[in-house]
Amino acid sequence: IPEGLPPIMTIILAIGVMTMAKHKAIVRRLPAVETMGAVTVICTDKTGTLTSNELRVQSIVTAKRDYSLDGEIAFDQADLKTAITGVILCNDAQLHHLGDGYETHGNPIDVALMMLGHSIKFDINLLQKKLPRTDLIPYETEHKFMATLHHDHDGNNFIYVKGAPEIILAKCKSAQVDGHVVPIDRSYWEGNIEKLASLGQRVIAVASKKAIAAKSSLNFDDIEDDLVLVALFGLIDPPREEAKLAVKECQQAGIKVKMITGDHASTASAIAAMVGIKNGTVLTGDMIDLMSDEDLAKAAPNVNVYARTTPQHKLRLVKALQQQGEVVAMTGDGINDAPALKQADIGIAMGEKGADLAKESAAMVLADDDFATLVHAVDEGRTIYDNLQKAILFILPTSFAQAFAVIVAILFGLTLPVTAVQILWVNMITAVTLSLALGFEPAASDVMQRPPRKPDAPLLSWYLLWRAFLVSLVLVAAIFGLFIFVYYRDFDLEIARTVAVNVLVIGEIMYLINCRNLRKSSINLQTFFGSRPILLSILVVLVLQLLFTYVPLMQSFFNTAAIGLDHWSYIIGAAVIVFVLVEIEKAVLRV
Repeated sequence: IPEGLPPIMTIILAIGVMTMAKHKAIVRRLPAVETMGAVTVICTDKTGTLTSNELRVQSIVTAKRDYSLDGEIAFDQADLKTAITGVILCNDAQLHHLGDGYETHGNPIDVALMMLGHSIKFDINLLQKKLPRTDLIPYETEHKFMATLHHDHDGNNFIYVKGAPEIILAKCKSAQVDGHVVPIDRSYWEGNIEKLASLGQRVIAVASKKAIAAKSSLNFDDIEDDLVLVALFGLIDPPREEAKLAVKECQQAGIKVKMITGDHASTASAIAAMVGIKNGTVLTGDMIDLMSDEDLAKAAPNVNVYARTTPQHKLRLVKALQQQGEVVAMTGDGINDAPALKQADIGIAMGEKGADLAKESAAMVLADDDFATLVHAVDEGRTIYDNLQKAILFILPTSFAQAFAVIVAILFGLTLPVTAVQILWVNMITAVTLSLALGFEPAASDVMQRPPRKPDAPLLSWYLLWRAFLVSLVLVAAIFGLFIFVYYRDFDLEIARTVAVNVLVIGEIMYLINCRNLRKSSINLQTFFGSRPILLSILVVLVLQLLFTYVPLMQSFFNTAAIGLDHWSYIIGAAVIVFVLVEIEKAVLRV
């Protein structure tokens, strides 16, 4: 293994980490940089990642009519007042005045519902004083609702429940109509749930129930049935514009994007369509529960939208996709997402709304929770993989050529064309300096038009290994050819060896330009002059070689001697031959 190879690979990966960090993707584990380039499936949350996470109430449906908040609404109607009362009391959000706006704390749905109360000048503080909370059942993904118990100052108790509409509807036998309780019309409510969801709105149902005066605690049996359905709330969370472009970019790159959400199936399907995720079939958490691991593994590759899911479903989906040979990136923000993040090939936590445990379990953290940032990380991962290939492909022929030169000299009893200390100079100074520049190479123009590489693919294919071998032979021929020619012409061993070292180094410089394009031609101005790091590294190496060749102290240490312009013409001619032969090889094999 070349001496400079391990540190070069580590430095190139570190460069990738810094580049990703500039674009708000924080890498917690170094191998994740390279693995991102092999991702074949991205499983992403919806809220805040594909959408803007700016929920607001768009629609309200009561038993007699539906309302759009784009128009004027008289909130003095009995059913609306009960509905607003329910979603404000059954709510854990906190809002504090901050200048012209509010500082908010709580989950986005609670915040949006509380903001609705503020926007219609509902006296929230007075309401909370009139009906203080006695007990609650907090929202959990397992049961998909929140319930609170309240009492007034006349000895009356009330229960308010809000949550997933299908869950709440199943617990209701009645509905409120003009302030009166009547038998529920299920088809009416089911139709409106589907209508709102199909518009991409997140649907929340609110129900109420009177409780006995002595009641002071709340349990699941209290809300199992006999609830009175009051209203549906439709909340809109518009998709991020950049998410649409990022999804399209993934599809062009052969990466499947799968959206996993806790929302209603129709809401999930509508949002997926808005951002460009193809979704013929939507798989819900209940459907997944009925499937064996084998059945899920067969279905998962062909389904792109998953609704009403829990963190446990996420974990099963990751395993199912991995069973099909996919390289899976999974996003998550909750504590319960940690197992799925650990299981995924790349676990990606949200930086803004993610729990600490989720971040600790993830290999990467998105500082801005944006799907486009994740896609940029894939782009950078592919670029880093390309640059690793370029660096290895560059440094191997240098080491091979030196090794072959020494072996040939020993086998045939020839004078060594380069000494041990000169080999050390080439390996540790010139080769490392030049190869490091490849770590700063920008992304290729087609980096996100290629399909993902196979996870078991070697870093260097047989094709690239063949090129390394070919260049090694050409460099050995150049080293021996010029060494023998100069030695027998000038009869000066130090001059001959100085020429041999310089032809190796100048040959490296020409080959460095070859390596900027692994398969495409490098005969263009952009390849020669389009990279500042490459030009700087070449300049540094040329200066070092002049010092190596002409400074007395260096001559004494490395056993070199000053050479003339005729020697440099031979060196440059041989180096150009290296460049031309590699370009011919590219053209022939490309055809």
